Amino acid sequence: MPQPIVYIDTSAIRKGKLEELEVAMKTLAAFVEANVPPLISYGFFLDEERTQMSVVAVHRDSASLEFHMDVGAAEFRKFADLIDLLKVEVYGRVSDVVLRRLHQKARMLGKGTVAVHEFYAGFSR
Repeated sequence: MPQPIVYIDTSAIRKGKLEELEVAMKTLAAFVEANVPPLISYGFFLDEERTQMSVVAVHRDSASLEFHMDVGAAEFRKFADLIDLLKVEVYGRVSDVVLRRLHQKARMLGKGTVAVHEFYAGFSR
């Protein structure tokens, strides 16, 4: 059984865009829940100052993350005027295709970095 993929991205919220972003987060969460059944968990988080947003997703494997990016690509673009993507961190091995697409997403939504951390030891239930 492959190890799950944990995806975390962090973005700065553009000034004056918080209210619009709050609506967009709920809309995207509902879209993903309805259209990406392989996804195990998906959530948006705001820091205390409400100046940064993080997205945390748990995928069963790299194919699930790739499917999510295929289905959600048009929806992700709607965030381009609301945030500046700071970083993407992925925990687990992803395909070269997924890695390329993550870099594309980082460029589309900001100047963020992409880091992949390969699984070393542990377990999943």
